[in-house]
Amino acid sequence: MKRCLQIVAVLAISMFVGWQTARACTGIRLIANDSTVVVARTMEFGADLESKVGVFPAGTTITGALPNNATGISFTTKYGIVGANGFGLPTVVDGLNDQGLYVGEFFFPGSAGYATVTAENTPRAMAGYQYSMWILGNFASVAEVKAAYDHVVLVPTVVAALGMAPPVHFRIADKTGASVVIEPIDGKLVIYDDPFGVLTNSPTFDWQMTNLNNYNGLSPVNRAPITLDGYALNGFGQGSGFYGMPGDFTPPSRFVRAVAFEEAAVKPASGSDAVQQAFHILNNFDIPVGAVRAEVNGKTIDEWTLWTAAEDLTHLKFYFRTFNDQSLRSVDVRSALTNAGAGVAYLPMETTVSTPIASVPR
Repeated sequence: MKRCLQIVAVLAISMFVGWQTARACTGIRLIANDSTVVVARTMEFGADLESKVGVFPAGTTITGALPNNATGISFTTKYGIVGANGFGLPTVVDGLNDQGLYVGEFFFPGSAGYATVTAENTPRAMAGYQYSMWILGNFASVAEVKAAYDHVVLVPTVVAALGMAPPVHFRIADKTGASVVIEPIDGKLVIYDDPFGVLTNSPTFDWQMTNLNNYNGLSPVNRAPITLDGYALNGFGQGSGFYGMPGDFTPPSRFVRAVAFEEAAVKPASGSDAVQQAFHILNNFDIPVGAVRAEVNGKTIDEWTLWTAAEDLTHLKFYFRTFNDQSLRSVDVRSALTNAGAGVAYLPMETTVSTPIASVPR
């Protein structure tokens, strides 16, 4: 019992610290030769999110959660939704609807600016973490999202398990390959076209795109030998084209690497090939336990990759693997929604119960 209490205490500390330091989620997009669109991402954190695959049939009612237990907007979803949640909340942090529209939430610390609740905006207000459900429940394409993305207001509603309102921004994509990023800035929603379908974390998306200009010399092609004053300079082995690419775990560095790997990837032939390719690319963003740390009250808290997910937006499949089970599993969106009937259902993501070594202080 004492050991169990120690683990619970450590998780409580790491959960809070995780939201302060968990900035390592990375998202990419691949389009196969057969036009299948696949989006994929990693989910990093400093504690177990206890994620499950939520299955939300069309007709599910969602009520906006506001500060001080108040309620805001209420709507009924037009489309069925499947995706991973967190902390048992009836929402998805990464998922798709039955029309092939995808939304992923990414941590956005220091940059997210939610609106203040007022009497005027309350009927349109919801928690920031609920925006994914509003998008997936009401729209079938990126074009539709663009026309109405700011018809609601996002406010800083605290998640009890975290003790804070999670700061997030959003990557949205559809089965045509179109992709946008939406960010809450100074109380308003700002939208950007995302030509690569890539997203990480802070700073803002426009800053990340500007920063790419610092790396316009990167190429998968090895550099040719050159001669300086009669002296030949040759590269050491393979990979000289990407020499100088940032390799740390900061959001700007991961954004650059994600674009580089995605653009260099050999175009997959089919959707299944694209899924496999996406998981291989995202292997480069896995955090080895111990590589990202925070010191709290003399204890070391490690961050790790909880799960990695990919969505085939053409064939409506949700793929994932987890920290404890690296086998690739999938959920057929149509079948899951049919089996759920009229009620919300949850499917397990972890097949084993264990305490990752990252949650144990040293």
